[in-house]
Amino acid sequence: MAGRMRAKDWLATLLGPVTQWPQSLRTAVSVMLASPEPALIYWGRELVVLYNDSARFMLGHKHPDGLGVSFKIVFQESWPLLGPLLERVLDTGEPVHNENLLVPLVRFGFLEDCYFTFSYIPTREESTGVGGVFVIVTDTTAQVLGARRLALLRELSLRSALCETVEAVLRASEAVLAQSSADLPFSLLYALRGERAQLLFRTGLAQAPTGDGLEAGGAWPLAEVARSRQEQLVEHVPGGSSSEAPVQALVLPLSGAAEEEARLVLVVGLNPRIALNADTRSFLQLLARQLATSIESTRSLEEKTQRAAQLAELDRQKTQFFSNVSHELRTPLTLMLGPLEDALSDTREPLPGAQHQRVALVQRGAVRLLKLVNQLLEFTRFEAGRAQVRFHAVDLSRLTLELVGHFESAARRAGLTLSLDCPPLGEPVWVDREAWERIVFNLLSNAFKFTFEGGLTVSLRREGEAVVLRVRDTGTGMPPEALPRLFQRFYRVEGAQGRSFEGSGIGLSLVQELVKLHGGEVGVWSRPGEGSEFSVRLPRGPGHLPADRLSHEATPGEGNAFLRDSSVQEVESWIPHVPEAASPSLPEAAPRVAGARGLAAPGGRVLIVDDNADLRAYLTSVLSPHFEVETAGDGQGALEAMRRRAPDVVVSDVMMPRLGGFGLLRAVREDPGLRATPLILLSARAGEEASVEGLEAGADDYLVKPFSGRELLARVQTQLTMSRMRAEAALQWGRELALKEAVQARDDFLSVASHELKTPLTGLNLHLEMLERMLPGALRAKAAERFASARRQAQRMGALVESLLDVSQVASGRLQLHRERTDVMALVADCLAQSQEELLQAGCTVTFEARAQLFAEVDPVRLEQLVRHLLSNAAKYGAGKPVEVQLGEVGAQLRLGVVDHGMGVKPEDRERIFGRFERAVSVRRFGGFGLGLWVSRQVVEAHGGRIEVTDTPGGGATFTVLLPRQAR
Repeated sequence: MAGRMRAKDWLATLLGPVTQWPQSLRTAVSVMLASPEPALIYWGRELVVLYNDSARFMLGHKHPDGLGVSFKIVFQESWPLLGPLLERVLDTGEPVHNENLLVPLVRFGFLEDCYFTFSYIPTREESTGVGGVFVIVTDTTAQVLGARRLALLRELSLRSALCETVEAVLRASEAVLAQSSADLPFSLLYALRGERAQLLFRTGLAQAPTGDGLEAGGAWPLAEVARSRQEQLVEHVPGGSSSEAPVQALVLPLSGAAEEEARLVLVVGLNPRIALNADTRSFLQLLARQLATSIESTRSLEEKTQRAAQLAELDRQKTQFFSNVSHELRTPLTLMLGPLEDALSDTREPLPGAQHQRVALVQRGAVRLLKLVNQLLEFTRFEAGRAQVRFHAVDLSRLTLELVGHFESAARRAGLTLSLDCPPLGEPVWVDREAWERIVFNLLSNAFKFTFEGGLTVSLRREGEAVVLRVRDTGTGMPPEALPRLFQRFYRVEGAQGRSFEGSGIGLSLVQELVKLHGGEVGVWSRPGEGSEFSVRLPRGPGHLPADRLSHEATPGEGNAFLRDSSVQEVESWIPHVPEAASPSLPEAAPRVAGARGLAAPGGRVLIVDDNADLRAYLTSVLSPHFEVETAGDGQGALEAMRRRAPDVVVSDVMMPRLGGFGLLRAVREDPGLRATPLILLSARAGEEASVEGLEAGADDYLVKPFSGRELLARVQTQLTMSRMRAEAALQWGRELALKEAVQARDDFLSVASHELKTPLTGLNLHLEMLERMLPGALRAKAAERFASARRQAQRMGALVESLLDVSQVASGRLQLHRERTDVMALVADCLAQSQEELLQAGCTVTFEARAQLFAEVDPVRLEQLVRHLLSNAAKYGAGKPVEVQLGEVGAQLRLGVVDHGMGVKPEDRERIFGRFERAVSVRRFGGFGLGLWVSRQVVEAHGGRIEVTDTPGGGATFTVLLPRQAR
């Protein structure tokens, strides 16, 4: 500029020749030209403009023509704002200072919003006082716009993080963008589905185009941007003709935030006073990414929450099913055990010896069934968190000796030694008596089951602050790989040699749960061929137990007689020549106890890694008011600190001794325990390439020095928020997985339990038949009613077991049809004959209307099951009323109708009754699992047919089944 000023024809300017300039002006010009900072001089009342090289940005395209021209001409667009300030300096001789002042300037052909920090300093002239104004100026436009945009992104992140649904995220984003008109005169978010666009939100415009017109020629190039995933600039915005209205808009795709059938596109209006430069584009791209991340994260969390709710509903149905099992299985078992025990204890007409043994065998089978049912119910209580215990101060040594003593006879018969080492403990131990009985009986039964020679040793001793029960055997032992899974529900050691293969696989799992309720722990040692030792360690005293579960009343004198006798019976059943055992008493059901679990929120620890102590101190001062801060001098020290205690966010420099930022990043991402930790890299390398390198290496964010404390704070807060959202999503996934495993466990248990129940039922029916045939005629007539009652209950039990098997097969997708050409009329007639006794007992008369020789390709077994379900349903809910069975054909379909005149089905219940565990009415006297109609629908739909229920004229219900006669 010095050369340009020397070459300037000053005679043609308001200042005149240089030789006539006052000395003060010459001195000011020399200072101005020598200054490395932007400086200007406005001289005289006309404020003639002089400036140095560093201040040329003030003039833009007006350079060099603006040199020596009046301020009022050069900066006429700014005169209304700055003119009064300059005149005040000339008039008063007092300086003026402003920071980040918004000044409108035309520098590059358009009116631009610029921000300046400047000082107006009066320059004295020798004779007239203030001759001009010396100006020192700094352009702060980039800093002001950057801070404003960063605040917008931070607010958008914070507001979105509080939302639980995508709709809430959209409304929060709309509110934030509406308050940012200086940077975003208007904004539109569209969801593209096919050839239509749905407007999700808008700000700054009274209306926005939507619907069709997505291709070229439409209001916005939405479809093209969605396909190419590249932003596009719209040069002429509709309705943007006024000087202040935006004339340009940028259309950006939202990457990763769209469902398969919906792509999201953001349209933002551009402020005509702000240039669309690299900084503006970067800001708008960050805005689009922020919106996309918030929508995608919330949508994912919302979907997981919905799936978890669905699985929770399945779990609720499972609990309802087990509640039905509690009633339906125990009732027939009680009715079976009653007549059997009467027959065994009848002294006036005792059974002959051989028959007595057979009846005793049947009775033990029923006891075994009831024990399995009780284990099932106990398992359900623990799964639902309803297990209830009451802790009493007990002489545990004496109680344990008493419990183990019941097995002495069985041990002698098995040829095993049973050693007890239970000296007095010197103090009572707080336990639930029945729970302790279950623990001891389960461990002893398990030891007996897998021990063929040698013996068992039971010891109970004080060890430090605990009481330890040990049950050791010299049995077959277990391989090391089986021990970690030994206490899992339904787990059984493959290839284990035992006295019996029976068992549901939940005994040791129950032991572990019961021990946990006592605040203790269970352990196991085993070696193949040498035996096993199970240990139960309980803390001494009551301090570790819930205060509301402690009872200071007298300890119950009698334990669970049924549990005791059934456990001994089971052990003796594994020994040849089992003697007669006492009949156990029936237990009472335990009440339910509801439980709940809480969720802890994540903390806010930040690890700062930098080799510069001053920078570490600065970053600590910025972040410590908001977070717990730890520092490290290099990457190696940071890695060691992270392995000691993982932080929530790491802020690390890139260039450091020993281990730099990228090395630390690689080590963190390779460590399974640390790889999810958010990491922000700090670097002095500016530019897009450096940022891309850091992000591609796996960094969560990349911050270029120098940066403001507010920017760093916002970045850290954003990473913390996203980390917490990921943690919540992972927690939801864990809950979903646990619920899936619970549902699978239920189905596995149904399959195991059903097969376990069928085995003793088969023996029970066989022995009842043999016993009845072998009784003398007079005695057979006297016992006929009892035998008939026992057979009916056994048949009912068999039907319940078949229902369980159907549930297991359908739930696991194993229901298969074996079609064959079947005389359907004959099949239905046979079903009527088999159900005759049940219908007569219900007081129902049956009318059967059918066309002879009606054939269809069906599974006869499943069709018979369907017909008998419908007949049983009619007898149950239409007792004492006539039942009509109609069989015919409608076109290519077989039509079966079962009409009753009972209580009917309400219209609102007609779909519900076909669900699992649902019944037409919730009255206990009708019984049932609520599975018959559900299984019926599955059978019908497997055949490609349908089943429906309608009202019977005059009252009642009509069930209609339509099946294709030919297999499809």
